[in-house]
Amino acid sequence: MFTGIVQDVGEIRRKETRSGDVRLTIGVRRLDLRSQRIGDSICVQGVCLTVVELEDGAFAADVSRETLRLTTLGELREGSPVNLEPALRAGDPLGGHLVSGHVDGVAEVVSVSGDARSMRVVFRVPAHLSRYIARKGSVAIDGVSLTVNDVEGTTFGVNLVPHTQEVTTLGALAPGARVNLEVDQVARYVERLLAAGASGG
Repeated sequence: MFTGIVQDVGEIRRKETRSGDVRLTIGVRRLDLRSQRIGDSICVQGVCLTVVELEDGAFAADVSRETLRLTTLGELREGSPVNLEPALRAGDPLGGHLVSGHVDGVAEVVSVSGDARSMRVVFRVPAHLSRYIARKGSVAIDGVSLTVNDVEGTTFGVNLVPHTQEVTTLGALAPGARVNLEVDQVARYVERLLAAGASGG
């Protein structure tokens, strides 16, 4: 489990194809890997990955074909920046919202514009996910917890404050960019409870 509060922007050092899937080696800048162990989870660009190797200032994780198909991780190249967050531990502050690291789909940037010191970004989501997006609700974009400002059909808008632009990869977004989207888990649970109530379960 994660919070959507990015702790570092790392960099893809190596991308190796292995029998159809991929191993990524990711270099870190500020993230302290001394507390990480083989088998621990780290959220990479919104995707929960398992640490399989640790080296000086970097860790490696395997990415399955299923994850490559459902996320943007297959589009990463050596040198690509990535948002990083280690798994939430007991007693850690919950600064964003609960994020599982299980990407629901890929959204596309429709437009980027200035809004005072913020950056206004509008995303288009797959139609089947639009029902989970609510005004003032939460989403995770490339692992960053954001508040939805408005919703219209299959598009929604957010504002990126200067801090978010500086400490995540989102400040470099441009129209046409593809991003990993995780909808709010609360919305999914509400839908399931309503469905169970309607069926009398």
